[in-house]
Amino acid sequence: MVTSITSDTEFDALKSNGLSVVHFYADWSEPCQHMNNILADLALEDEFRNVKIAKCLAEDFAEISLKYNVSAVPKFILFRNGVQVDVLDGADPIQLNKKIQALLTKGDNKKDQKEEDINLRLKSLINSAPVMLFMKGSKSEPKCKFSTAIVNLLKEIGAEFSTFDILQDQVVREKLKTYSNWPTYPQLYINGELIGGLDIVKELKENGELNDLLKLENSKANLNDRLKLLTHKSDVMVFIKGNKQLARCGFSNQLIQILNQTGIDYETFDILSDEEVRQGLKVYSEWPTYPQVYVKGSLIGGLDIIKELKEGGELIATLKGEV
Repeated sequence: MVTSITSDTEFDALKSNGLSVVHFYADWSEPCQHMNNILADLALEDEFRNVKIAKCLAEDFAEISLKYNVSAVPKFILFRNGVQVDVLDGADPIQLNKKIQALLTKGDNKKDQKEEDINLRLKSLINSAPVMLFMKGSKSEPKCKFSTAIVNLLKEIGAEFSTFDILQDQVVREKLKTYSNWPTYPQLYINGELIGGLDIVKELKENGELNDLLKLENSKANLNDRLKLLTHKSDVMVFIKGNKQLARCGFSNQLIQILNQTGIDYETFDILSDEEVRQGLKVYSEWPTYPQVYVKGSLIGGLDIIKELKEGGELIATLKGEV
């Protein structure tokens, strides 16, 4: 049986013991519906009788989706005893079967296996972004003076970075200190390698090495040139999750439906396919969310702006560059 997650408590309980597979999906996505059918078949197979299988509407459980970096659907996260041990992006039933089989073969009760699973998760988190900061709180709301200081330092030099809030996950908080052989937080990683804490980062900034490690000057200039080319690629350029044929979030799906009704040609860029563009465009445009719509290289706005233009009868003229 495939369990439909209806609450945060149910999600936590399902993943807490044994091996579990959670499908983060969307009702409007055909690949998601296909994979739900696959899961229903897997749940009936005797070899998977000890595997808990569930599906979770990503947009209905935004906090859970954010915690597990669910930015596109379908996405499968595999847990053992409450710890994330593997992940699969996209509709690939063969790979999903292989991943479940591999975890079943390793078994549930070995202490060494549990440590291996935790280390795999830590490695995955460390490499989830080119520049990764483990801190107390978030980039927008640091929870201690040391985290605040390092966030401000990185922002001052124009660094693009992602963060993980160790206060939200005690396992990561404790185990990362052992994994990295670094006893305190914050911890900064670049391309999967530990740089150090606040004092080290301050020293690197003062002697100019931090910019070299981050490759800020050249990479930022090159990225801006690339973003300028992309936003001018078509008279109407849309940056979304997915593409015209298959939007991968509800907001992108709504936008595509509205644009299709206008009859005006446009091109799309899938931000899920390029993390550099996804993060860089938010800075370039000074617009923090997606989707984003550009007309002749100029930002018009996101879904709400497009809806307002449609309701005001100005959308078509705006998309033609007449306003």
